[in-house]
Amino acid sequence: MIDGVKRVGTNEWEVPIGFLPGMRVPGRFFLSESLGRTLEPGAIQQLANVATLPGIIQHSLAMPDIHWGYGFPIGGVAAFSLDEGIISPGGVGFDINCGVRLFTTPLEFKDITGRRDLVESLFSAVPTGVGAKSSLKVSAKSLDDMMTKGARWAVESGYGLPGDLARCEDKGCMKQADSSAVSAKAKQRGVPQGGTLGSGNHFLELQVVREIYDPEAAHAFGLAAGQVCCMIHSGSRGLGHQVCTDHLKILEQATRKYQITLPDRQLACAPILSPEGKAYFGAMAASANYAWANRQMITHAARTVLSKMFAVDYDEMPLVYDVAHNVAKMEEHHYEGKHAVVCVHRKGATRAFGPDAPDIPLDLARIGQPVIIPGSMGTSSFVLRGTHTAMEKTFGSTCHGSGRVMSRSQAKKKLSGKEVAAALLLEGIIVRAPNENAIADEAPEVYKPSEEVVNVVHEIGISRLVARLTPIGVIKG
Repeated sequence: MIDGVKRVGTNEWEVPIGFLPGMRVPGRFFLSESLGRTLEPGAIQQLANVATLPGIIQHSLAMPDIHWGYGFPIGGVAAFSLDEGIISPGGVGFDINCGVRLFTTPLEFKDITGRRDLVESLFSAVPTGVGAKSSLKVSAKSLDDMMTKGARWAVESGYGLPGDLARCEDKGCMKQADSSAVSAKAKQRGVPQGGTLGSGNHFLELQVVREIYDPEAAHAFGLAAGQVCCMIHSGSRGLGHQVCTDHLKILEQATRKYQITLPDRQLACAPILSPEGKAYFGAMAASANYAWANRQMITHAARTVLSKMFAVDYDEMPLVYDVAHNVAKMEEHHYEGKHAVVCVHRKGATRAFGPDAPDIPLDLARIGQPVIIPGSMGTSSFVLRGTHTAMEKTFGSTCHGSGRVMSRSQAKKKLSGKEVAAALLLEGIIVRAPNENAIADEAPEVYKPSEEVVNVVHEIGISRLVARLTPIGVIKG
């Protein structure tokens, strides 16, 4: 492990105050020793950098999928008080509300194994790749509604089921959205991209439930062994990226205006309640809502294909849950002996609210919030549940995925997309992507083992394993 870092528990490590000048709180991260062999010193430096920010509460946190990012480390979590704290695009990321959702089907593995025609149909129905555009051109009014209403706009427009909304984090809508804080350029980028997957690590996967760890929770979530499910990973596309780009420029000026000293200019920020902070938060929330609407539209396209090909009723494919990864949220938490609303940044981290927490479906109150952790194209994905321990230790947060160990440029040099796809086919996994580079970029070996990552959070107790799913058909962005 890195010099100066202290073990404070099983798979739990601390970066003490003093590791970096100006730290206001310790850093705390969760990692097994074997995963620690791939830990980047730069990611720990970023974790310590976050600990210097004004108004930060308790710890600068990072999950076991920690790796170097823009500003915050990916896997980073930090909560800030409203009166003294800041808000930073570096703590959210460029792909605002990049997130994952899972819906179930009545189909079984035998029904779809080897069905390349199904994968091709889904690939045709969901536009993928850099700059992908949808045939569903939305009007300026519809775009504003997407940013204001989120998933509810999509359901009201015929892209889904009313019950989907209850199974989305925040019911698929941040009410603080302010579309007037979104630039004309960002809106222009958003108009043609509703209902598109995008590129990079975004995907649509057909998966089968292979293992149930918690029968009670699995039953509550609607999961059963042998069942075919569909997992969707996408975000706010060009709109969210442009919002981040636009507001970074404003917040770089605000950092100077409010005389905030930063160890890294990528942490550009403003006080939460300042005009600049409020404007960024409103635009970020609008982008998050666009992302929820986007995933809802993709869900509709996938359900439509499955319904036509297998004579499955549309409403036989309910949503398990939809979770956001890159977002800042106003949430009430208990800390230092009090309850207070704080601004929680989750950058490559997932909300994991425990039983009886606010804003989880009433029928799941006894179980806790569903948590969806995707694998890496050829590896297992997992469903977990949130816990009281997460509420106590991590402001109700857990990991979001596997975490990269190889950059995209390295992957392209070392791996052949054609060979990766052929190897996966031998395992019974059909892969479709816009080009071979998109497959090489996201090969299983460029990520940490997903099973080891979720085992860390399970053992610590910040989320608990419910089910394991494996891919059988993959569409890469």
